[in-house]
Amino acid sequence: MKILGISAFYHDAAAALLVDGEIAAAAQEERFTRVKHDPRFPAEAIAYCLKQAQCDLADVDHVVFFEKPFLKFERLLETYAAFAPRGFWSFHKAMPVWIKEKLFQKRQLTAALRRLSDAPLKNPLAFSEHHLSHAASAFYPSPFAEAVVLTMDGVGEWATTTVAIGRGNTLNIEREIRFPHSLGLLYSAFTYYCGFKVNSGEYKLMGLAPYGEPEFVELIERELIDIKPDGSFHLNLRYFDYATGLKMTNRHFDALFGGPARQAHEALTQRHMNLAASIQKVTERVVIALAESLARAYNIKNLCLAGGVALNCVANGELKRRRIFEEIWIQPAAGDAGGSLGAALYYQHARLNLPRKIYPSDSMQGSYLGPSFSQDQIEQSLSAAGARFERLDEETLLKRCAVDLAQGRGLGWFQGRMEFGPRALGARSILGDPRSPEMQAALNLKVKFRESFRPFAPAVLAERAAEYFELDGASPYMLLVANVQAERRTAMSAEQQALFGIDKLNVARSDLPAITHVDYSARVQTVHAETNPRFYKLLKAFESETGCPVLINTSFNVRGEPIVCTPEDAFRCFMGCHLDTLVIGDCYLAKAAQDQNLLNTYAATMAPD
Repeated sequence: MKILGISAFYHDAAAALLVDGEIAAAAQEERFTRVKHDPRFPAEAIAYCLKQAQCDLADVDHVVFFEKPFLKFERLLETYAAFAPRGFWSFHKAMPVWIKEKLFQKRQLTAALRRLSDAPLKNPLAFSEHHLSHAASAFYPSPFAEAVVLTMDGVGEWATTTVAIGRGNTLNIEREIRFPHSLGLLYSAFTYYCGFKVNSGEYKLMGLAPYGEPEFVELIERELIDIKPDGSFHLNLRYFDYATGLKMTNRHFDALFGGPARQAHEALTQRHMNLAASIQKVTERVVIALAESLARAYNIKNLCLAGGVALNCVANGELKRRRIFEEIWIQPAAGDAGGSLGAALYYQHARLNLPRKIYPSDSMQGSYLGPSFSQDQIEQSLSAAGARFERLDEETLLKRCAVDLAQGRGLGWFQGRMEFGPRALGARSILGDPRSPEMQAALNLKVKFRESFRPFAPAVLAERAAEYFELDGASPYMLLVANVQAERRTAMSAEQQALFGIDKLNVARSDLPAITHVDYSARVQTVHAETNPRFYKLLKAFESETGCPVLINTSFNVRGEPIVCTPEDAFRCFMGCHLDTLVIGDCYLAKAAQDQNLLNTYAATMAPD
């Protein structure tokens, strides 16, 4: 049995393929097209999934789309009718696109699938619902036979927040909050107001929050959102334009917070940091209140999370610390990309009632579900690109990498199958020494070409994590923030505490300053030998060299670009930034040894993030 799931046409298009009940492959379209957050029909991702399973589209038994376009169109019409005549120009712009393209997505999807194969589909194209796809992506791969499933995002068809109960093969949505009342859109409104890009800049806002003080929490809760004791909420739409306009916020929002939205080129001020801190705190309050009410209502010990808000690892960490549920599992591809997997899983288990196998950790295989390349393919690609490399045995390779890292060199690390989801987890990563006080700024400005305040995550040997972080259990997908252990922290002097927001960046906060955020927190990845043996061995080699079982782990890309997918992508990125060394499979590349004519000017041509 083969089931193909597809998500597309908003952002982060993706495909996922199930073969005989197992997840065979999953990937975002952006990784192949090199267009960040590519929303188009995921032809390349589908082609990869089929190739990985060594089959054709004609061999696929069922194809499932992750949402229902007609329900979205219904929401659009009803929203414009409810707010008329406000939003006429937005309606005028949206209608031709919907009538020409989006309303008839079944026809569009069928035509696109036909371009991949002349053979007809075995069964008619099936459709899931947006939040049901999210919920399925969280529950079915989880290690739980029974769980409460909470999904939160901007909006699907109508729902913005749902509560489902999963038991065995069954998954039923019990409660929902509907558009325009949306925690995801509230957070995105502040993302927009602080000058970042909606649907991609939310993680920047989260990273900025610790530099500020939550001085606007009371104002937000008084004017923008009414939070009920059970965590349900209602937004005051007077301050927002997203329902019918072309912007997230309006003049009333500007007046409430003392000025217009920041433009991307304008400097960040303490006010922006305080706004970020405030909306982060409000988001956490809603998530905690929802979780507490669900734990009381259902008396189920496990919680699963998905949807864009589930990528807010600070809120996840707070939820974990509260121990409201005994166990929490979060889908690593929690956003719309993961909807492709959820659609396929829901069809497999809830519609076809096929058996579900529960794994002790989960069934995501570490989320290493993307393409891999043989050693011969790697060497052929590098040779064709003009790269100069050495092929080393594993022991020599790991030793040399550990020494490079210990000496302060940035390392591009490309191994095995690419990660599914937004996080690099040691397959397509840039690595560095977390003990270096200069490493955070150096990697941000010279390698990633991005804002200096952006924090880096630590990858740590799973069995050593508790020595460094206040973390109860595993965090394999980098979706939980935990505090650095108290004995490793460095107290700030009164003079340092008085520094302006981002000036605190240069103050070492622990004995691992490059991964310790200004509030003593870190977004932790626990590395396990079972799911990524070579990355695990590298951490062990670094520990042997330095005594430290922790590395900086950030995604292998530069600002405005997707994470690298192929050896060619990795070499091009390596030659366009200030990385010192690159390892692809068994191939070791030093920047100094490369043909200097191959260096490129990435920083001057890169797209905005």
